[in-house]
Amino acid sequence: MQSTIHGLFPTPIYITKLTRQFSNKENKFIEKSKLDTYKNEGNLTSNDNCILNSKTFISLKKELDEIVKDYFNKVISPSNNIKPYITQSWLNYTEQTQYHHTHAHPNSLVSGVLYINADKDNDKIKFFKPMYQIIKPEIKEYNLYNSETWWFPVETLDVVLFPSSLTHRVEVKQGTNTRISLAFNTFIRGTVGDNKKLTELRL
Repeated sequence: MQSTIHGLFPTPIYITKLTRQFSNKENKFIEKSKLDTYKNEGNLTSNDNCILNSKTFISLKKELDEIVKDYFNKVISPSNNIKPYITQSWLNYTEQTQYHHTHAHPNSLVSGVLYINADKDNDKIKFFKPMYQIIKPEIKEYNLYNSETWWFPVETLDVVLFPSSLTHRVEVKQGTNTRISLAFNTFIRGTVGDNKKLTELRL
């Protein structure tokens, strides 16, 4: 039977790559930061939750700022002159048998993850469908429309951006590498809405 299925109101998952390798100075800083962490639910997180403000990460922050800007231009495409910016940023360290609990990112518009050390054969990020299913038949073959979860493989230098309200997690770590990621949240400065439509908000 001939038919067309449209993906109406899809959830954007933006994936790109860092344009360069990490420097020796950055790698040493990342390794040193592992000594200053707290036990999160399933793995370790840096106590510094504005890690991109470090002098070591000046050029890295500039590139991530451009990536965030590209997401807003391509996905949201605002007509107002708004400027997205990174609010918080932190490092995550996940060893074999560890995981990262199911969570979302409140008080943020778009969240992102930069993978500093990830194995594409074992490491992935898993997302959850933000919708309760009243009727739930057994599925013969999963696709983007009937799945409650969907995952993407990730590797070193990958950058993934997504709406902060989208629930996600990291399953129990497979492989022998230490999965290291730099996560961040964003917000905007400027004016959204329209004055004449009585929807204006200045941030």
